Amino acid sequence: MYNLDHTSAAFTADDSTVERESMEYDVVIVGAGPAGLSAAIRLKQNNPETSVVVLEKGSEVGAHILSGAVLDPKGLRELFPDFATMDGCPVKTEVTADKFFVYGPAGALRIPEIVLPPLMHNHGNYIVSMANTCRWLAEQAEGLGVEIFPGMACSALVYCEDGSVKGVVAGEFGFQKDGTKGPGYEPGMELHGKYVMLGEGARGSLSKVAIAKYKLDEGAQPSKFGLGMKEIWDIDPAKHSEGTVVHSAGWPLGFKQGGGSFIYHAENNQVFLGMIVDLNYENPHMYPYMEFQKWKTHPDVKALLEGGKRVAYGARVVTKGGIQSVPQVAFPGGALLGCTAGLVNLPRIKGNHNAMLSGIHAADAATKALAAGRSGDTLTEYDDMLHDGPIGEDLRPVRNVAPLNGRFGPFLGGMLMGGVDMWSASLLKFNPLGTMKHKKDDAGATNTVNKMKRSYKSLWLKSVPAFAPIEYPKPDGVLTFDRLTNVSFTATNHGEDQPSHLRLINESVPITVNLPLYDEPSVRYCPAGVYEVLTDDDGSNPRFNINAQNCIHCKTCDIKDPSRNIVWTVPEGGGGPNYPNM
Repeated sequence: MYNLDHTSAAFTADDSTVERESMEYDVVIVGAGPAGLSAAIRLKQNNPETSVVVLEKGSEVGAHILSGAVLDPKGLRELFPDFATMDGCPVKTEVTADKFFVYGPAGALRIPEIVLPPLMHNHGNYIVSMANTCRWLAEQAEGLGVEIFPGMACSALVYCEDGSVKGVVAGEFGFQKDGTKGPGYEPGMELHGKYVMLGEGARGSLSKVAIAKYKLDEGAQPSKFGLGMKEIWDIDPAKHSEGTVVHSAGWPLGFKQGGGSFIYHAENNQVFLGMIVDLNYENPHMYPYMEFQKWKTHPDVKALLEGGKRVAYGARVVTKGGIQSVPQVAFPGGALLGCTAGLVNLPRIKGNHNAMLSGIHAADAATKALAAGRSGDTLTEYDDMLHDGPIGEDLRPVRNVAPLNGRFGPFLGGMLMGGVDMWSASLLKFNPLGTMKHKKDDAGATNTVNKMKRSYKSLWLKSVPAFAPIEYPKPDGVLTFDRLTNVSFTATNHGEDQPSHLRLINESVPITVNLPLYDEPSVRYCPAGVYEVLTDDDGSNPRFNINAQNCIHCKTCDIKDPSRNIVWTVPEGGGGPNYPNM
């Protein structure tokens, strides 16, 4: 049978009853994202004799990669200084125009570029599909001798007798819906490494286990996240402006809710557009997906998309806590890479460059350790480099934007106070606000539906409900779409006979706790329609239903559930979305 607690990576067979074959490598890397692939490439560049394997849970490299994305090329240049002239490199659409707007319901105010801190400017960056960029990086890695195995979900860490990480369990298949081993059960393999690097992206399942086991987040602030949703549209060539980057804040999120939107004019008359909604929102009736769809009805966005066609959709959480939320990234036998550690620069809306740099730094530290005959120890050189090198230099000046957003909203906090703080850091190399703290994690930020607030609309002091339901326009199927229709554009698939990879610690909590207190917010915060509350025709007998087949691996439920009752675990390898161009 299988076992579970809140930091379990997956439902895996009891190790005492399963015998697995093993393979030995110098370095085992989990995740073929920008961080993991950069680490693999750098390891081979440093020493071609180093044996390196990359394990990817998606059906192919890039299948689970979703990002805006405007890429700062500094990490890519560290690997390939001449990337722009290399065969097949998809990084070629350089930013030619950079615009920032504050939206109202019917209009927009452009913020002059000169007002924005220099670190927020995008000239010299590239509009890219990170999925295609990772596919290209994988080709470069394989050309150097890296072994890459897609469709190999890593379900557990393997430990040495001294407690250090020895490897991972990968490729376990064949559990039945009830968790028992089916007739086609395959125990998978143990892949052992002298060092194991976890590049799973935000809220990685193995990374949660390592962080908890080694107490890597002691002294760090709570992790913070946003839900990023993205569509790709083919638009009228007359409206297309290749290389143009547009960021916006304001409507429909308003002046209190953190988040913002983007439109990137990529090649081939396509635009990448989307919205990030901070998951620290209080109102349990917030419906991030419908906020995104509503944003597309703004006159400026609607005019751009009219006559066009949506061709792709996806969603993924984004780390937003800043450097004060970054845990220790090295532990006995392993390392955390990229968004697993939380390396996104919030005001720049960029993390891919830091993800790549983290992989490079970890690889350099591991190369040095291997050359000295070390294995299984803590790569303190990597932890020091991440905090004191270019990643720390990128994150420290903007460290107060996230907590300011959380306390005062995106305008007074993030734009005004945060702007002053960032300008001071740019000009004076000094943050006048020091290092601010986060008050709560995102689950703890959710308030109950009957939370009361004071009202002074009359002479008498009154208390009124703070969190009434929010009404959203019905999708029209042309400009705006319901969730399930959009999910069909993700090519998501999971085996029908496997157990749900979305697990409840206590199965009664959604109906007995979340429904009366929070109106069960999972039916709204999930961007794929995974969760629903079913009732009889008369509204009685509520039941919680999980449509795990719809899951696009965004990880929102693992973060935002107010009871912290949902645990996202890896499904069998190859399951999930199959993004072609994200």
